[in-house]
Amino acid sequence: MKSLFTLLTILMVSISAFAQQGKLIGKVTDRATGEPLIGAVVVVKGTSKGAATDLDGNYEIALEPGTYSLAVNSLSFKPYEKTGVVVAGGKTATINALMESNAALIEAVEVVGTRQTNTEMAVMQQMRQSEVVVSGMSGEQIAKSQDRDAAATVRRIPGVTVMNDRYVVIRGMGQRYNTVMLNDALTPSVETDSRAFSFDLLPTSVIDRILVYKNGSPELPGEFGGGVIKIYTKNVVNENSTTLGVSGSYRVGTTFNNFLVDHKSSTDMLGYDNGYRAIPGGVPANIDRNLRGTDAIAQTGRLFSNTWAPNSTSAMPDLRLSLGLNRQFYFGAAQVSSVSSVSYSNTNTLTKGTFNTYDDFNEELGYSESQLSFRDKVYTNNARLGLVSNWSARLNSNNKIEFRNFFNQLGVSEVLEREGTDNTGPHRFQRNYALRYESRSIYSGQLQGTHESEDDKTTVTWTGGYSYTNRNEPDYRRYRTGSSSPDGPFAIMYQPIPSPSDLGRFYSNLNEHVVMANGQIEHKFNAADSTSENAPLIRAGFYVERKNRDYDARFFSFAPSNTGSFNQSLEFQPINQALAPNNINNTTGWTILEDQNPLYNYKAQNTLLAGFIGGVTPLTEKLSASGGVRVEYNNQQLQALSLTYQQIDQNTPKLSVLPSANFTYELTPRAMLRAGASMSVNRPEFRELAPSPYYDFVYQLEVMGQPNLVTATIYNADMRYEFYPNPTELISIGAFYKYFNKPIETVFANTSGANTITFENSQNAYSVGLEAEVRKSLLNLSESALIQNTTLVLNAALNKSQVQLTETSAAYQPGKRQMVGQSPYVVNAGIYYQDDARQLQVNLLYNIIGQRIFAAGSNLRETIYEMPRNQIDLTITKALGEHFELKAGISDLLNQKLRLIQDSDADNKITSVDEPFRESQRGQYSTVGVTYKF
Repeated sequence: MKSLFTLLTILMVSISAFAQQGKLIGKVTDRATGEPLIGAVVVVKGTSKGAATDLDGNYEIALEPGTYSLAVNSLSFKPYEKTGVVVAGGKTATINALMESNAALIEAVEVVGTRQTNTEMAVMQQMRQSEVVVSGMSGEQIAKSQDRDAAATVRRIPGVTVMNDRYVVIRGMGQRYNTVMLNDALTPSVETDSRAFSFDLLPTSVIDRILVYKNGSPELPGEFGGGVIKIYTKNVVNENSTTLGVSGSYRVGTTFNNFLVDHKSSTDMLGYDNGYRAIPGGVPANIDRNLRGTDAIAQTGRLFSNTWAPNSTSAMPDLRLSLGLNRQFYFGAAQVSSVSSVSYSNTNTLTKGTFNTYDDFNEELGYSESQLSFRDKVYTNNARLGLVSNWSARLNSNNKIEFRNFFNQLGVSEVLEREGTDNTGPHRFQRNYALRYESRSIYSGQLQGTHESEDDKTTVTWTGGYSYTNRNEPDYRRYRTGSSSPDGPFAIMYQPIPSPSDLGRFYSNLNEHVVMANGQIEHKFNAADSTSENAPLIRAGFYVERKNRDYDARFFSFAPSNTGSFNQSLEFQPINQALAPNNINNTTGWTILEDQNPLYNYKAQNTLLAGFIGGVTPLTEKLSASGGVRVEYNNQQLQALSLTYQQIDQNTPKLSVLPSANFTYELTPRAMLRAGASMSVNRPEFRELAPSPYYDFVYQLEVMGQPNLVTATIYNADMRYEFYPNPTELISIGAFYKYFNKPIETVFANTSGANTITFENSQNAYSVGLEAEVRKSLLNLSESALIQNTTLVLNAALNKSQVQLTETSAAYQPGKRQMVGQSPYVVNAGIYYQDDARQLQVNLLYNIIGQRIFAAGSNLRETIYEMPRNQIDLTITKALGEHFELKAGISDLLNQKLRLIQDSDADNKITSVDEPFRESQRGQYSTVGVTYKF
């Protein structure tokens, strides 16, 4: 806690230096009529201070003593500005604004400008004007946190949680129920075993804003359950700037301590393997097991590198670098702006934990007898390189072209060191290891055009895009050593046939290519005032996408080439000596075996054709309606081989008609009530269909798909009350209900060993919940500068779900339970302190999620739950002049354990008799960084 004390001391010293503040008050009225203007935006230029006028047109802003410029804006009125406004300490200054209508100038004045989209005010305005229930977070708010990627950021949005540090869950719906769009194009998945976009691929430095749509609309994708997440990267700037950032981080329990690392290629530091870990070139496409014990097989085995044992080093502090280039210029008559950034990070994490499995629960004893009991150390090194190059060309006031490019390369090197007892076999005491490397690459590019008619009544947008993803997992090595005594000697364990856990090497590679195009036309019918928010309009458009995936995998094991002449002393040698090239031979040594499971490889394609028509119309002065229908034709194709080498050639076309309707009632100019209903679908993902097995050595679980899955249908209903005290504040409360027909869920299958996770269609399910959000400045609550500079952000969600299982379930577990990944509650809270005069920001953030199912049980395996965990993050940012900015913070102050607990007594709740499956702890994380802006 020493680092926490230091940061709090800095905060208290800064606060103690506050001077007495003054006030700026006034009234905004219509010059022609004398009527007060409600909701006019009053901003103190060059600061983050501002207010909205109340029902009487009054405003009040607390300010440090000084001289300021004031700007007032209101819809359909000319902007008003006042310079040289003097505010004295303890005094009140009054500035009244008389606003003139700009109706006579609408046709005579051409305004060419850039609309800011990454500010809190801009995102709040977009939420307010939305026709559906939507939550969001601006780039401005993201910058105030310690969050380094989108996975950490989205968990602060109401109803949103994150699983495994990268998969987003909305309203208790697992990652497979959420659709993600990057710059209006559907994102591909870089995971082999789940339908998910990995949010940890997106650094926060490139994010303009994040919006989460929680109800359906014709122009939104028809496939979602929890919501549609739209992420926009930055691409518009107002000035030339260059920023350079450097930061270092210290993790308790990791930094400067002993650290195990895998053998590295020369490009590991850039996030990818250059072929060092690839299957050697001389290895045949298939190793014939009938040739076991021959010279040819021995020669093949010697081609593999002898890199079984990890190396030891000392973990250095984490390093993060960033370079940003923002430019604005003219190319002929076109106004061009570009946002380019390069980010790099190299980080280390030592995670300590336990792993346990048990026999069936013994009711007489009141506990389950142990099978496996291990202590784990997981050493993880991450190298990430991110590139963004976004261009925007405003040809004139009516035409704009945008070209966005995003590339991210992430390499993860992981060493597992496991020690403990196995009570199921002769080798009771074990020391086990796994060396794993994974690289993930993603490129996304879109060319987009926006074209508006001269009368601003018709808008046409179009987008063409391409994305590529690769997930490469070369040479995943794992081996176990065992002994009958805790003091050894420990022998290398092996099997006569390929084994996923003993002396094996696994290789996999996934490539996916996606091309897409969409277009939309929007026409407003109110000719008298086409800029009105309530103008009736109609929209129509299309979306087409073609996706192709190739997945290839091979698995090899080592075993004695000849059991009769095998030199058994090799079992007791250190792993690199035992597997030395001279010990791979056809007499006294080892041979290589290949698991020729035809299920390992598959190809898949998906074609999506969608069209929609919808619109918005005011029904009364205060009530408006929107909606329409979306039609989607989707065809999933899968090619694979069964265990009997029979061709699986699956073709599943399906036409879905998806209506939606949304209503907004304006209670006051700053308060509204929303309600909506829609239909959506949830399709199986390639991996959920493909019967390709994947073995997770850490959790000792196998994942397999089910080709017979069908598309689920979802019926959605939402209602929400929203109140906007001013343009940067929000108070809302809402409720939702969802009904699922044949939902797809992740379950344990009743297989030998009960360690296989698969996917199935349950009979039906429902999910119901409440959500609340508060974003409130304390500006007018006190004369204290500390209070006036503070903003509170609080959001919470209560959820309940229930799944009706079937007798034909893959888990053979009829009955009812909550949905997998469902959190009964989510709470996010933040205290944001901002002192513009002293260029100081202090943020304290809190997050907790309720108990949720990690994996649903079967007759042979208990359900495993992820338990609640409190997380607190503290950040302090201090600018030094115009160019330097210092940022310090502590993430995960409490450093609580991540706990997975099994429901041992199968009573559908976690009590004191239930036992831990896996527990882990990563350590408190401290960061100090500096940014220089040229």
